Amino acid sequence: MTDATPSGPANRGATTSVSRFRMARGSAAWLLPAWGATAAAIVAARRSRTGRLLALPAVGASCALTWFFRDPVRTPPPQGILSAADGTVQSVEDQGDGRTRIAVFMSPLNVHVNRSPLPARVREQVHHPGGYRPAFDKDSERNERVVWTLETERGPVTLVQIAGALVRRIVPYVRPGASVSAGQRIGLIRFGSRVDVYLPVGVEPAVQIGQRVRAGETRLDRD
Repeated sequence: MTDATPSGPANRGATTSVSRFRMARGSAAWLLPAWGATAAAIVAARRSRTGRLLALPAVGASCALTWFFRDPVRTPPPQGILSAADGTVQSVEDQGDGRTRIAVFMSPLNVHVNRSPLPARVREQVHHPGGYRPAFDKDSERNERVVWTLETERGPVTLVQIAGALVRRIVPYVRPGASVSAGQRIGLIRFGSRVDVYLPVGVEPAVQIGQRVRAGETRLDRD
């Protein structure tokens, strides 16, 4: 399933609703067993009271995983440096070299698919193993992370995906050498996590601590 919606008046309404509900790449390994277990629990629920009690948490867990792995369609604005993640701005810090780091914390309730902040070429992608700190902890910078270096018309942009305490699995969707568009999906972080974007030298941030942002839609920079 893709973002594109088939044209034509006969099926436009139906396909729009379908195309706007999709699951993240890399989620099948979690969703298929969860819903398989749920189906088995529902069958068992028809046979006994104990089965019905077991079915409730199974359905709840499957629904929670489905919500977590949702991947909504986004429409990027025509210009600007976009947020790479859904969530809340945790920090906006001057790095001392003319760049500003914007850290976005992603709770388990947020969409966890990450997107490219600009049209770019992926120059480098480096995976670093790490610890188990919660993503909202400052020391989470030592957790498992993937550091992206993006070549853009506005200069090099660094993006860092940081895994949280649970599962700690980062799934890149593109590889070094690939060209990506603004707002294009570039990867997934499973469960609580954080994404940092380093604005190019001299670019003034347009967001503040505590602000809620959406990947591929919210601008991080000022005009």
